[in-house]
Amino acid sequence: MTLWTSDVIAAATGGTASAPFSVTGATFDSREVTNGDLFIALTGEATDGHRFLPQAFERGAAGAIVSQPCDQPHVLVADTMAALEALARAARARTDAKIIGVTGSVGKTGTKEALFAALDRGVPGEAHRSVKSYNNHTGVPLSLARMPAETRFGVFEMGMNHAGELAQLTRLVRPHVAIVTTVASAHREFFDSEEAIADAKGEIFQGLEPGGVAIVPYDNIHRDRLLAAAAPYAARTVTFGLEKGADVRAIETMRTANGGTFVTAAIGARELSFTISQPGMHWVSNCLALLAAVDAVGGDMALAGLALAELGGLAGRGARFSVPVGAGEALVIDESYNANPSSMRATLAVLGAEQAARKIVVLGEMRELGVDSDAYHAALAAPIAAAGVKAGILVGERIAPLANALEGQGDFVHVADAAAARAALSALLMPGDAVLIKGSNGVGLAAVVAALRSGTL
Repeated sequence: MTLWTSDVIAAATGGTASAPFSVTGATFDSREVTNGDLFIALTGEATDGHRFLPQAFERGAAGAIVSQPCDQPHVLVADTMAALEALARAARARTDAKIIGVTGSVGKTGTKEALFAALDRGVPGEAHRSVKSYNNHTGVPLSLARMPAETRFGVFEMGMNHAGELAQLTRLVRPHVAIVTTVASAHREFFDSEEAIADAKGEIFQGLEPGGVAIVPYDNIHRDRLLAAAAPYAARTVTFGLEKGADVRAIETMRTANGGTFVTAAIGARELSFTISQPGMHWVSNCLALLAAVDAVGGDMALAGLALAELGGLAGRGARFSVPVGAGEALVIDESYNANPSSMRATLAVLGAEQAARKIVVLGEMRELGVDSDAYHAALAAPIAAAGVKAGILVGERIAPLANALEGQGDFVHVADAAAARAALSALLMPGDAVLIKGSNGVGLAAVVAALRSGTL
């Protein structure tokens, strides 16, 4: 199906089309181009997308947005980034879809993916969401520009690491429903306090459409701060959580045989029982927020519950697989995409619930934690012990305080980088192990996961 035509692109961006063309998708990464795509040649400090026009058209691009004339079909504009934002606004303006925005210190991507699955189950092929972690000043407008006009539900992840960023993104997305999954000490390097992080997350409510709904974590210490941030913009606020008093709350939870959770939830005066395939109480919390959002946009709650039972793990965010080790195998929990103190504690609790001969960790340093970085790292010793972990590999210079705190508590080694972690894990891994791999993305632990998957550890 046609996503955009050259005439519509030109009208939206104020550009000039070199020739008629139509596109079925859009991207600014030439490596992601597929047949029929629009390639947007962004210009940045590190590189210039115009250099990759030949590769984009070789891969099947049907047209491009450029600020320099080229021989291929294109729309010529003064500024390609401004054109991408204009195309995003045009996509948002032409749709009647119910739009949901998701942010939070932890759980944004998982909640976004689960929410998409829940809504798509009710209207197959008519739900849309941002892919990967496209949640910043380029990813959000691209995700909007990719949204078909016929979309019925749109789910957009929005991230930030500085104050003011979410305010800009949410005014572009203009959600009917805005979710804050939780507030915790992520990107603390750029904020004076956790309260300042809560204020920055609360900016998502500023873009709410008239009659919009704010969804706030009831159990979070910053709940009242978020409620105050929502008050000027939301027609209605819904809280979710495990504690009594939440509008959407878990009445009962029970671990299932495959590690997931069976939940009975109260949604106002109604009750819904469902199974979450993904393990951990953090997933229970995420799914309560999800139910609040599905209810707010008039989605099918029963089908949403069925979708939650079928969720697969996301690469880097909870995907699980087994690898052969000697005469047996080991379980790998891939949480390699990112890490902060809150998500570390949550996933260590998941590891602790596993039935395994031995529980081990490969933990990379947590970045952007500012002056309290040493304390945040050292504090992980307690949840590691509570999870029954007696062996592991600690990766990176910043994680040294944790290595010191764990001295004498088991077989833990401290290494410099992912390559050294890979070698150390090869020597450590035994049949029957369950291994959690988690760290900030820049540490590169995804390479360790890839080596395990390919059998080249």
